[in-house]
This record gives sequence, C-alpha cells and structure tokens, in this order.
Amino acid sequence: MTDDGRRTIGVAVLGMGNVGAEVVRILQQNSSDLEARVGAALEIRGVAVRDLGKARSWCSPSLLTDDAASLVTREDVDIVVELIGGIDLPRELIGSALQHGKSVVTANKALLADYTGELATIAADAHVDLYFEASVAGAIPVVRPLMQSLAGDTVQRVAGIVNGTTNFILSAMAENGDDYASTLAEAGRLGYAEADPTADVEGYDAAAKAAILASIAFHSRVTASDVYREGISTITTDDHESAATLDCTIKLLSICERIDDSAGRQRISARVYPALVPNNHPLASVSGAFNAVVVEAENAGRLMFYGQGAGGSPTASAVMGDLVMAARNKVHGGRGPLESTYASLPIAPIGDVYTRYYVSMKVADRPGVLSAVAGEFSARRISIATVRQAGAGDDARLIVVTHRAPDSALSETVDALKGLESVLSVSSVLRLEGTDA
Repeated sequence: MTDDGRRTIGVAVLGMGNVGAEVVRILQQNSSDLEARVGAALEIRGVAVRDLGKARSWCSPSLLTDDAASLVTREDVDIVVELIGGIDLPRELIGSALQHGKSVVTANKALLADYTGELATIAADAHVDLYFEASVAGAIPVVRPLMQSLAGDTVQRVAGIVNGTTNFILSAMAENGDDYASTLAEAGRLGYAEADPTADVEGYDAAAKAAILASIAFHSRVTASDVYREGISTITTDDHESAATLDCTIKLLSICERIDDSAGRQRISARVYPALVPNNHPLASVSGAFNAVVVEAENAGRLMFYGQGAGGSPTASAVMGDLVMAARNKVHGGRGPLESTYASLPIAPIGDVYTRYYVSMKVADRPGVLSAVAGEFSARRISIATVRQAGAGDDARLIVVTHRAPDSALSETVDALKGLESVLSVSSVLRLEGTDA
C-alpha cells in the first residue's frame, strides 16, 4: 500500500541497457496512467545492474543493486522484468522468481527458445504468470494474438522477417548494389549490427524466434535446435541482380508451418533461410530494420503484423504491455494463458519440406551444358520452371528456377551438378517462397 492507502504492485527490473532504461523511464513518467489502467500503482522496488558506479538517467541510485538473486525473492516484489540477456543467469533468476510467487516478464528469446517448457512448468506450479511478447519482433504484437486472439482457430503457417539487422543488410544490398561485406560494415556504423553480428547474420536470432512462434502456433514444444537454419553471409550482388530479373527480392525468412507426411500425419516444419520473395508478396515491401509476420489461419485467413522489430523504445513498449497484463492479474486474481503443448507434433526434417528453388551455376560456355544440367534435375523428378544464361565465355552462368520439390531431392541434384565437367561451380542455391507454382 502507498502512504495514502492505495494498492501497489512491486516491480523489480533486471538489467539497465537500452530496453531496461526505457522501461524504468516509462514506469516513472507514466505512473498515473499506468495506475489507472492496472487498478494499482506500479512501484519500482529495485533495478539490478552489473556496475553500480555507472551513471544512469531516469533511475535513482537508491534503487540500484548488484544483487539480482536477492532482489527477485524480496517480499515486496510482485513482478520481475528480466532484460539482462544471456541464458544461464536469467534462467536461474527467472526460475527463482517464479518459485517465490513472482510473475515474470522477459524479452529473452535465446532463453525461451530452449527453456520455455521448464519455466512455464514452474510458473504453472506456482500459479503465476510468464509473459514474453517482447521476445519476438519487438513492439509488434504477435505472441499474444497467437495465444489468445487465435486460440479458437487453427494456425497453418507463420512466416516473416523477424531480424532487423539482416533485413537492413539485404534491403541495402538490393537498393544500392553494394556487396555483403561493405553493407554489413555500414550496418555496424549505423548501430544496426552488433560488434559480433554472428547471431543475426547466421540466423541464430531468427531461429530462436521461430522456435517460440512454432511452439505457440502449433501447441507443441519446439526448441532452437529443431529449427533448420541458414544465414545471409553467402548472398551476393549477383543473387540480388538475378532476383530482380525474376521480379523478386531476397529476405531472411522465418517459416513455421504444418505439413503432412505421406500417411497424412501432421508435422511441424520450422526453418530460417534467405529466400527469394515475389515483389507482389506482402513481405517483399518490408525494408530497412523493420519486421513483419504473416499468420495464416484456417478461419481467420491471412493476417499481417508489421512494425519496429527492435530498439529500446519499441521493445520496451512490448515489455510494458506484458507488465500491465501481469499487474492486472495480480490485482484481480486472474492468470494469463498457460503453455499449451497438447498437440505434441513431431518436427519434420528439412529434406521433407517442399518448396521452389533458384540455382545459380558457373558453367563452361559450350554446347550440351543445358542438356546435362537439365538431365540431373529430371533424374530426381524436379520440374524446371525457367532457365536463363547470364554472361558468356569465362563469365557464363546458368540460372535455373524449379517448381516445387522436396529439399532432399534438390540437395542430391546440387551434389550431382557439382560433379559435372561442364559445371565449374554451383555459386548459389536459394529457395523461392510466396508462390504456389
């Protein structure tokens, strides 16, 4: 209770980086509005940081502590907001908070991609909430619509651009004609890429988010290791030029969908890779550091969520939405939606996934090359949609676009092409998404 008898909800914030600082600022600046929305005052009990000596705006030094373990178990704390990142320490702190009856709000996709089941079980046993809207696509509301708005529907597919760094790089390459290395360097200078960009450019960040989305959408536990992953570091200016001739652009896509095996049994495909996307597809126009997710449900049809996918303020907005929901539940005695894993659908290997393909080869410029190449596709029952030769002489390239085929057949074909005397190298293999052909 406050001094005048009003009810309070005690909040502990773990981490004071860009997102944590924004959360603290919003809690302090918008305290009256938040109290009206929640039905109780949200009061910061403490903020856990690594360095107590560092100057920080929007936060009184008296609130700072470097003892996060003690903070999350304090009796005057009702909700813990975890924003420190990493896996081992947050896993320990969140688990402790939940076990001590604290609801938790987190933006930690790396942790959730592997340990949602463990943490959700602890939360259920303790009758508290675990919210994580901010773990996927920043300010874009995707998790809550999947868990609540579409709870009565059957989600068939979730596909989108969920990493702003890679989307900025690919968009800039397409627009400016620059190569990957120089565009990555520019992304670093502008603050879009981390000093070590591996998690972004090699698809690890997007794979963690895909695991979270697939788990929610298909009522099954999916971890990051279940997600097939490729990054964007091998994408070239030639690939972008070829994409343009096909009226496509290249995007790093996270795709989660239900697929049937030969016996009609449902499985989950979760995958991340750069793909050609037709320019008339909704995701093709998503440029820069923006994110977008397209959800396809049996009855709702196609829904698209678009907006800022990262950054302190956008991510803090999603955190605050979860914090308000958790606080309302504390005030009114309710609970948020629990983890749903009743379907327990198996994961399909990438080899069983059907899609279209773009294959670019450096070839000898002589008669019979096209026949030899086409023969390898035909031998594995892969139908060719278009073939185009680019360049001549030592720069001759053959570009093949296929109809839908299983990934396993395509992989065998690529291996066979590499063994042909007339194929000097297979320079690029990309999937083509967003078409039905």
